[in-house]
Amino acid sequence: MRRKRTAILISGRGSNMDALIAAARTPDFPAEIVLVASNRPDAPGLARAKAAGFAVAAVDHKIYAGREEFERSLHMVLETHRVELVCLAGFMRLFTPWFIGQWRGRLLNIHPALLPAYRGLHTHERALADGVKIHGCTVHFVVPEMDEGPIVAQAAVPVLDDDTPESLGARVLAQEHVIYPAALRLAASDALRIEGNRVLGARMDSDSALVAPAII
Repeated sequence: MRRKRTAILISGRGSNMDALIAAARTPDFPAEIVLVASNRPDAPGLARAKAAGFAVAAVDHKIYAGREEFERSLHMVLETHRVELVCLAGFMRLFTPWFIGQWRGRLLNIHPALLPAYRGLHTHERALADGVKIHGCTVHFVVPEMDEGPIVAQAAVPVLDDDTPESLGARVLAQEHVIYPAALRLAASDALRIEGNRVLGARMDSDSALVAPAII
C-alpha cells in the first residue's frame, strides 16, 4: 500500500497533531506524516514533532510583506517534501484563494463546532450563551470562505447544565482526536468524492461508531 504523503500545519501546541501522528503510526493507515510545519517558530508542537523524529519547518509569516508571499514560501516547502495532503491542526492563519486553489480537495481542517453553526472563534462560549443542547466539531475541506467547505465528518457532544467553556471544550477536543484521524484515513484512501459542497462516497465502519459524513 502506498501511503499518501501528509503534512500537518500548526500554530501552537498541536493537540490534534498528536492524534494524527498516533493514527499514522499504525501499519494499515493510508497516510504518512512527512512534515510538521508552523507559521510560528516558537510553536510548542514544532519542538515536540522534531523530538519525535519528524521533519519540521518554520515559515514565519511575520517576515513576509503579505499573505500571498508567506503562502508561496509555505507552498514551496510543501512541494519540496512532496506533500499530497495537508491537515490544519490549530493553524491560525487564513489562506488566500491562491493557496487554497493549489491545494483544493487536499486541504483538511478541523473546527470546534458543528458547522455551519458557530464559524470563527470562541465557539464554546457562543454555544453556551445561546443555550444549545448539542455542540461538537467538524472536519471539512477548506475553501476560500472561512469555516465553510464540504464536510467530511462531525461529532456531537451534549451540553450540560453546569458546563463552562473549558469543560465543554475539553469534551469537544476529545472527539476532535477521534474524528480527525478517521477523516484523514478516508481522504488518504481516496474513499471520498466532492460534489458541490457535499462529501460523498464514505461508508459505515461496522466496527466503529464513526461514519463520514456522520454525527457520533
